[in-house]
Amino acid sequence: MAECGASGSGSSGDSLDKSITLPPDEIFRNLENAKRFAIDIGGSLTKLAYYSTVQHKVAKVRSFDHSGKDTERDHEPPYEISVQEEITARLHFIKFENTYIEACLDFIKDHLVNTETKVIQATGGGAYKFKDLIEEKLRLKVDKEDVMTCLIKGCNFVLKNIPHEAFVYQKDADPEFRFQTNHPHIFPYLLVNIGSGVSIVKVETEDRFEWVGGSSIGGGTFWGLGALLTKTKKFDELLHLASRGQHSNVDMLVRDVYGGAHQTLGLSGNLIASSFGKSATADQEFSKEDMAKSLLHMISNDIGQLACLHARLHSLDRVYFGGFFIRGHPVTMRTITYSINFFSKGEVQALFLRHEGYLGAIGAFLKGAEQDIKSKVDAGGLAFCFPDPNQYSWGENYAGSSGLMSTSPELGPAQRARSGTFDLLEMDRLERPLVNLPLLLDPPSYVPDTVDLTDDALARKYWLTCFEEALDGVVKRAVASQPDSVDAAERAEKFRQKYWNKLQTLRQQPFAYGTLTVRSLLDTREHCLNEFNFPDPYSKVKQRENGVALRCFPGVVRSLDALGWEERQLALVKGLLAGNVFDWGAKAVSDVLESDPHFGFEEAKRKLQERPWLVDSYSKWLQRLKGPPHKCALIFADNSGIDIILGVFPFVRELLLRGTEVILACNSGPALNDVTHSESLIVAERIAGMDTVVHSALQEERLLLVQTGSSSPCLDLSRLDKGLAALVRERGADLVVIEGMGRAVHTNYHAALRCESLKLAVVKNAWLAERLGGRLFSVIFKYEVPAE
Repeated sequence: MAECGASGSGSSGDSLDKSITLPPDEIFRNLENAKRFAIDIGGSLTKLAYYSTVQHKVAKVRSFDHSGKDTERDHEPPYEISVQEEITARLHFIKFENTYIEACLDFIKDHLVNTETKVIQATGGGAYKFKDLIEEKLRLKVDKEDVMTCLIKGCNFVLKNIPHEAFVYQKDADPEFRFQTNHPHIFPYLLVNIGSGVSIVKVETEDRFEWVGGSSIGGGTFWGLGALLTKTKKFDELLHLASRGQHSNVDMLVRDVYGGAHQTLGLSGNLIASSFGKSATADQEFSKEDMAKSLLHMISNDIGQLACLHARLHSLDRVYFGGFFIRGHPVTMRTITYSINFFSKGEVQALFLRHEGYLGAIGAFLKGAEQDIKSKVDAGGLAFCFPDPNQYSWGENYAGSSGLMSTSPELGPAQRARSGTFDLLEMDRLERPLVNLPLLLDPPSYVPDTVDLTDDALARKYWLTCFEEALDGVVKRAVASQPDSVDAAERAEKFRQKYWNKLQTLRQQPFAYGTLTVRSLLDTREHCLNEFNFPDPYSKVKQRENGVALRCFPGVVRSLDALGWEERQLALVKGLLAGNVFDWGAKAVSDVLESDPHFGFEEAKRKLQERPWLVDSYSKWLQRLKGPPHKCALIFADNSGIDIILGVFPFVRELLLRGTEVILACNSGPALNDVTHSESLIVAERIAGMDTVVHSALQEERLLLVQTGSSSPCLDLSRLDKGLAALVRERGADLVVIEGMGRAVHTNYHAALRCESLKLAVVKNAWLAERLGGRLFSVIFKYEVPAE
């Protein structure tokens, strides 16, 4: 394990090393490429933020340069693959106890190589206390930022960029966290920051907010009075006492005042009539636990009522709570939630944030970046390499983030320590801004995922086990994808360990990264593969399968063209479904493909369930096809090879012949054997060389190939490439086709759209098929028309 304090006092570095379970270079990751810093120092916790450039390996595809056709070409791959280095941007946020600040600054100083800034933005009350230490250790000038401005900037950033950032706390639920789908319009909202006192801020836009109220009775009051009452000096220990207390031993309740008559007043007998009311008359000693619990209720109820009154005054129904008083403690969130629900009669919602502790550091970082850009532009130079954060979307990197961990009150403060008191959050910059699909019926209520594994314990157990059992196959595939790499096996083993650890964490804390779903399990696996430079383990499989399918394309089209109209429509749909069988992410399929290399398109058709299908709207779809053509169809493609080439493209071709324009949307980056946008361009080019319908549609821009902005086997219609959304509006898309188990079953099965939609998939998992009332290779063909 690396020494953290090599150049400072030996004891600080040693104490850091001995108290954490992760090596320091796994906490302060990619520090050698850090470009800009910010720091938020509170009374007990330090939050460090920095931006780094990360080198990733990416698989690139490029069409061969052929002049004319020859027989040799028929046996060559349709394109070449090269692995290249690509530089991306990453934000790192690290939270640790102030005890370790000197040792951590020593470690940063020793490993800082390339920073391009001489200033570190600082916020929080401790920024003054540690100013000299920071400047001495890092040789960076400390620039103090306004605390509230930083908190609000940080809050806006996480609400816009992290799905399932906000959650409500439900006492009797299992688990107790209920994550909210991000509202496409986050403003306006009320931010209640509970530090020593309470500040209440109305946030109306990115840059417009106002302090509307507050109170001197806050976290400092709880801490101070708690220390006087219990002689307990530590905040966490005070909360731990409260979690074990019974406030009714100290508080006077409504039933104590009115007896049975409270029912005639419409009041619950368990309501607190007077905090600490019994202590004035009772001739007894009260336990520390009971007094701490009574005090917590008193403070929380006061804050909840105040927040509720301000929310109603400003006609707001979303109130986010933050500050050191919260810190993820269930007993605190429970009492605040109860108070808000009681005083608002359920009309105002108390919301908490997964990354509440990072808001100040995030905001200070963004503030510094904006100032740096402005100064460079004012000076007539180029903007700093960290771009305007609002021009991009960001995504949480699950491979490098700790996630939200349990702070169960049954655990003592020492047992709640996570990674030796270090928490991590990493955010990767995405290439383009992501927005809602304009065709969503009601974006605020859209939920991508069909099953919430956080809620469904049986499904959670099955899928976690399923992903564990598939891990050997993923490792094997990763190694096989890089036969010339001497360290592929070693990196694959590191991937195995990291992903296995993530799965074990999710067994214990299913809410760690928000709502647990099949999609989040798949995405976490992709993040871990990328972390160890396996950018596209299926690239060669896709290359081979695309080549085979392209050679079959002319024959498939000839067969279809020979059929009568009605017979052809059914054959096209069966082709789509048969193509969708070729999914290397499904074990039932990968086992077949590995054991039988001759398994092909016709064999897949024979695997399909006979009609009537498990979900069968085909007759309704056929009737619609007898009507006028759609103006424009948006099709979300799934797999490479037979799926895209022999299933999707013949279907696209038929729509084009009907006079329907087509937008074909494929993943921006690789995931399993899903077709990527760059692969689809080459495939379309090759098909156009064989088919005049596709050729003319591409030439006339009646067939447009676009990227989704996603690198997932599933599909979130609230986070799509901005260019795709603009094109959907411009072309007036009136049909959405979503194919594949990941995109149409695990996600979007219940998605409501403002236009016609077609969701189709073959269920390639026996457990899921049985749960849906079918069998392996059951068919879902779901055609929906929005209500008038």
